[in-house]
Amino acid sequence: MAWNEPNNNDPWKQQQKRNNANDLSKKVNDFFDKSSFLSWIIFLAVVLFFIVINNFYTVKEAEEAVVLRFGKFSHIEMPGLHWKIPLVDKVTKVDVQIVQSTKSVGSMLTEDENVVNVEMEVQYKISDPRNYLYNMVDPDTSLTQATDSALRYVIGHTKMDDVLTNGREQVRQSTEELLKSIISQYDMGISIVNVNFLPARAPDQVKAAFDDAIAAQEDEQRFKREAEAYRNEVVPKAEGQAKRILEEAEGYSRKVVAKAEGDVARFERVLPEYNAAPQITKRRIFLETMENVYGNSAKVIISADRNGASPLMYMPVDKLIDSINKSNSGENRNGGKK
Repeated sequence: MAWNEPNNNDPWKQQQKRNNANDLSKKVNDFFDKSSFLSWIIFLAVVLFFIVINNFYTVKEAEEAVVLRFGKFSHIEMPGLHWKIPLVDKVTKVDVQIVQSTKSVGSMLTEDENVVNVEMEVQYKISDPRNYLYNMVDPDTSLTQATDSALRYVIGHTKMDDVLTNGREQVRQSTEELLKSIISQYDMGISIVNVNFLPARAPDQVKAAFDDAIAAQEDEQRFKREAEAYRNEVVPKAEGQAKRILEEAEGYSRKVVAKAEGDVARFERVLPEYNAAPQITKRRIFLETMENVYGNSAKVIISADRNGASPLMYMPVDKLIDSINKSNSGENRNGGKK
């Protein structure tokens, strides 16, 4: 075979082909190595992005969030948008505005050794989320137990009549004060909003008798209110009448005193005249007195002598005319003729 004839079995060409194939394979491997590294970077970036996005959280207006960092209390977040460190922070949201309630129900012994069925409802809110979550294992149950204890203590120091009737408000106030003092010692993170003491009941065996007793006490209170209303109506009238009588008496007293003072003053004016001319003064006073007496009389009977014989009736003309005029005026008012 000549050297210039094509020969596929040329060892030099075969070596060159192998070298070219190796270079291409190397380039391909390098390309894929670089692409894999870039893919890992993109993948890690995407994962990190989702981790960051998923650890944002929102605290609502009525909530507060307690944040634990490595299992230890860190801080409290107020309402708004916040972010927590993944795998480091633990967030617990607590509603601090909702009003919750618990009840204490049971048969309890009173001070006078009677049994009553009582029920009390306590309304409360969470005032400190940290203490509420981590100071007590179960603060709601603890509050119920504290309510039951406070109520039993107050009922045990109160008579049955007071528990069933007009002492209920005092029982409620005493229980509320005692309950607040109990929970303040344990830092439950709870604040009492209201305490409602529902009407107590006697045991079924004696319920009818106690209903009669309660009805009698209610009647007593009603009669007292009616009597008080009657008193409030009568007393002011009596006081007004008494005041009017006193004022009339005072006016009469002033009139009588003034008249007496006037008589005294008139007598003091007449006294000098009497001392100067006693007979003339006596006669003038007599005539004035008789004129006053006769002027107020419709008719006068005059005795002719001292022994009362031949009496004479005297009819004053002016009085007679006045009587006629009054009679005619009456007839005119009644529609008659003169």
